[in-house]
Amino acid sequence: MPTHDPSSDASAPLARYLTLQAGLDLLDRGLSIFDRDLKLVAWNRAYLKLLDFPQAMGYVGAPFESFIAYNAQRGEYGAGNAAALVAERVAAARAFRAHEIERTRPGGQVLRIRGEPVPGHGFVTLYSDVTAERHAEATIRAHTEQLEARVAERTAELQRSEQRMRLVMDSIPAAVGFFDAGRTYRYLNRAYHDWFGVDTGAPDRASARAFLGDAVYAGVRPRVLRALRGQSQSFEYELQTAHGERRIVRTSLVPERAGDGSVSGCFELTFDITEERRAQVLLARAHKLESLTHLTGGLAHDFNNILTVVIGNLDALARSQPGDAATQEYVLPALGAARRGADLVKGLMSFARRQPLEAHSVSVGALLATVAGLVRRVLPDSLQLEISAGSEPLWTWIDPTLLEQALINMVLNARDACEAQGPAARIRLRACATRIDAAAALPLQLSPGDAIRIDVQDNGIGMDAHTLAHLFEPFFTTKRGGRGTGLGMAVVYGFIKQSGGAVDVRSAPGEGTTVSVWLPAAQAPAEAPRLAQPAARAAPRQRGLALLVDDDAQVRRVVRRNLLELGYVVLEAERLAEAQKLLAATPDIALVLTDLVMAGPLDGVQLARAARAGHYAKAVVIMTGNVPDDWPRDAGSPLLRKPFTTEQLAVAIEQGTT
Repeated sequence: MPTHDPSSDASAPLARYLTLQAGLDLLDRGLSIFDRDLKLVAWNRAYLKLLDFPQAMGYVGAPFESFIAYNAQRGEYGAGNAAALVAERVAAARAFRAHEIERTRPGGQVLRIRGEPVPGHGFVTLYSDVTAERHAEATIRAHTEQLEARVAERTAELQRSEQRMRLVMDSIPAAVGFFDAGRTYRYLNRAYHDWFGVDTGAPDRASARAFLGDAVYAGVRPRVLRALRGQSQSFEYELQTAHGERRIVRTSLVPERAGDGSVSGCFELTFDITEERRAQVLLARAHKLESLTHLTGGLAHDFNNILTVVIGNLDALARSQPGDAATQEYVLPALGAARRGADLVKGLMSFARRQPLEAHSVSVGALLATVAGLVRRVLPDSLQLEISAGSEPLWTWIDPTLLEQALINMVLNARDACEAQGPAARIRLRACATRIDAAAALPLQLSPGDAIRIDVQDNGIGMDAHTLAHLFEPFFTTKRGGRGTGLGMAVVYGFIKQSGGAVDVRSAPGEGTTVSVWLPAAQAPAEAPRLAQPAARAAPRQRGLALLVDDDAQVRRVVRRNLLELGYVVLEAERLAEAQKLLAATPDIALVLTDLVMAGPLDGVQLARAARAGHYAKAVVIMTGNVPDDWPRDAGSPLLRKPFTTEQLAVAIEQGTT
């Protein structure tokens, strides 16, 4: 049997003390124990390190007052009488009351200090460095403030409390909730009340099936069950609020695990992404329509050249034999059909943003009043037409005739959509000043800034997603056969885009339609714009020498005949470089009539400017079947769109005469 060593009994307390001290020194948190006389009994290394006390201050029996005095002398407690600061804190310590405070040291370190009395023996104090936690909290608050300005305003006023957290969560533009493993809600923020009318003060009484409806809940329930099995979920769906609004939302379910690894519940975060989805749809539609405009513009240009030849030759044939039976039976109907084709191409050119515009400052309020006067006579007596342009003057820079036509088109479309409403039918035509921020400008493809918004709103049958997706495409129509070509909204879209604006539509079946037009705001003109007076037709004889420039021989042939009818002697050029040489070598040219776009490095604008700058011609006119996006407003010459009549050519020549 082993013998008992008495010396081991004597060393046991010391060994236990050293072991205990070693354990205490491994702690990250500081610890100090003062007895009832406020003398230091025990401490660890972290205590001296966290509070930057010299090692020599830590010894058994060190007075509590020595540590307080050391802090006061180095400014730990701020300005003031050091002796008074020390006395105040020593007196508080002698009360031996439990306390927990946080103190920020002059260097920015944040300490959490928790003291617990030991009855009859003194008190134990724990010191924790929570600087990193406080910095993390500050970062989270900054991100929250960026998310919502309203949150930032409230957060600055709130204290660190449960009420503060409730206000913050209620201000987040999302529905935030938590439900336990039994699918009982334990927390709901204000969004649940705003969306569904739920009493967020009693979340345990809320039922997802009740506020979502059976159909929506049936799709959501499998996701909830998977989340409660520990799988995070993120999914999108459509729901209806208590106010009847349809919203597209994205919900994320994040499981919360208990200490044993089981799922104790789920956090639920739901964002309204209706506007995000709508912005994506707008951008996709804009890209699709942009592709269509390029295709349409090219086709319309070629058809204009073809129709110029067809109409010119048919018109000449009809003039040469006006009373002939064959002319009446064959030529005139063909000429009428060709001109209707030209009108269709004109609509396509409008959609493709290739039409010449005559823009100036326009009073939107006055224009709305004009539109109202024009459309009232074609609206049913039972249909209510409401006009509102506010009290402030609204000005924009646009072609007023084309804007008037666009608004009339939209009002008539609204009238057709309201047919089934009977006496309850209503159309609202409104205009207001607004400011477009960067977020709203992106899907509309506009620049941020001041704008004028015009709304045409009806309470008609509305449109489904398919109709909205194709609304602005050429030849798309929902009207019965014979009631339109399907170019109306395409022309509106092209004209508004060409004018630097945007068009958007909000609609749903049974909920009516609102067509919104954004136009750049403009300053009121110094004086009212004057309407151009029609030019007098010049004498048709002895007009002099005309230089005709076009790379299409058939077009030149038809246009040459127009010029001959007006009394010109015609000199032709197929290339712009050739035309430049003829200008320099030929004196007394009365007219330069040039196509806008031809093969080669030059274009018709450059030739026209050269002719004017060199005083080579008395009149310069540019003709085209396709107005490009970068058509210069300061071209200095009138633009004549193909196909055109001899009369239209004569007017353009008068306008282009220097």
